[in-house]
Amino acid sequence: MKQLAEVLQSGNISEFVSSEYTVYPKSIAKAGGTTIAIVKTAEGKKLFAVGDDDLYDALVGEPAQGGEGKLCALSHANRLTINNFFPNTAPRAFGTKVATMGLGDRLGIASPGHIETIRGKDIRPVLAQQSIRELALTGRTYEDVLDAAAYAVLQEGYTDGYGADGDHLKKIEDIEYALRLGFTMLTLDCSEKIDNSIAGASDEELAAKYEALPASLREQYESRYLGEAAAVPGATLAFTKESLVKDVLIYHEAINFMEEIYNRYIATLDREVDFEISIDETETPTSPEAHYLVANELRHRGVSIFSMAPRFCGEFQKGIDYIGDIAQFERELASHAAIAVHFGYKLSIHSGSDKFSVFPLIGQYTKGLFHLKTAGTNWLEAVRVVASENPSLYRRMHQYALDHFEEATAYYHVTTDLSAIAPLESVTDEQLPDYMNENNARQLLHITYGLLLQAKNEDGSLTFADEFFQTLYDREDVFVEGLKRHIGKHLELLGK
Repeated sequence: MKQLAEVLQSGNISEFVSSEYTVYPKSIAKAGGTTIAIVKTAEGKKLFAVGDDDLYDALVGEPAQGGEGKLCALSHANRLTINNFFPNTAPRAFGTKVATMGLGDRLGIASPGHIETIRGKDIRPVLAQQSIRELALTGRTYEDVLDAAAYAVLQEGYTDGYGADGDHLKKIEDIEYALRLGFTMLTLDCSEKIDNSIAGASDEELAAKYEALPASLREQYESRYLGEAAAVPGATLAFTKESLVKDVLIYHEAINFMEEIYNRYIATLDREVDFEISIDETETPTSPEAHYLVANELRHRGVSIFSMAPRFCGEFQKGIDYIGDIAQFERELASHAAIAVHFGYKLSIHSGSDKFSVFPLIGQYTKGLFHLKTAGTNWLEAVRVVASENPSLYRRMHQYALDHFEEATAYYHVTTDLSAIAPLESVTDEQLPDYMNENNARQLLHITYGLLLQAKNEDGSLTFADEFFQTLYDREDVFVEGLKRHIGKHLELLGK
């Protein structure tokens, strides 16, 4: 290890050869009198440090074997220290003037591949992006999510900035948790404040509920939306009394919720936070008129947002391409994008993984300014690596997913046809990665990730997770290349 200390201080990493450690060259960084680097060892990745100043003293680790310097765990405490001395490793807000892509890394190991994919392109990554649901299903914490993203940024020497999104948050305590930790984006999930019963209500029920609202409130909505036509260049908007009544009843309480959270948490912060509104998890699509109404009400209330995610027509199911009428999608997308431009925020596309048939339209109508969220597709690329490099493990995971599929559907809406998936016994080891090219198999593995990662044997040991992560650690290069190819296809079709 003395040799590693010497070559890090000299800057000539090409001189270092070791059977115990592999240095990530892009991770070498210096602050004051201390030089650090991430190294790969048989026990996992570590932070190596050599120096004699405050940074060196602040890092918690053990003396390096046989010489100068120390090896430090990639711990939460050490991450906070790294953030203090290397500001590029801390997340930041991006605002509305650059395209952004949420790259939900459920495993905590995909961000190096994401960085390699997005580096140098006209788009910025939100590397730390998880919902409370995903945390529960993976057994992780928001501290884990931020730590993994920061160390990936250090490993890759990435200096263009990354975001951290507390995704699909509904509860006050979860919002406070994310903001307390320094998350730079907050996606407010308004689904529990949206009245899904309105879509199926009778005319009499609608009239009764509407009349129960204060007269002043009804008059305010009617004067704003049934008077002069809304003037939004590029959008087709046609309010009627019938549609307005439904939109008010569906979204009024949600708008109140948006205003409450903004005033209580976003407007009072002493730092920038990208505030996203999610109204996509509803039973009916968001019409352009409903989108305009929500946006206009927020403007009247002084609520400034980074992006809004409507529910588009058709289906944005997990891990597969868009399902629906693409011509209708294009017509409505044009209006949704124009509304976002009119109000000065970005259009956000949720469940955006693998929607290849509509990516060119999204890039076109948003003029390249959008926020797109991906998550599960990164997990599927990890599963593809396992299918290729450890077929025995993949077969066991696949069968377990089949056995527990119904349990997983409690968390995700999919239209998977299990009978259409080729039986395991009919597929050779060489053909196993092809499962990741078939929609039904993709969804099977996609939505069972939490069950697979947390499955345990009778003795309490993990059934799959340890071997899964070891396989990916051993073949990290294959995973990185898979992400570059797959996420790269997303970026190419989006015009990035």
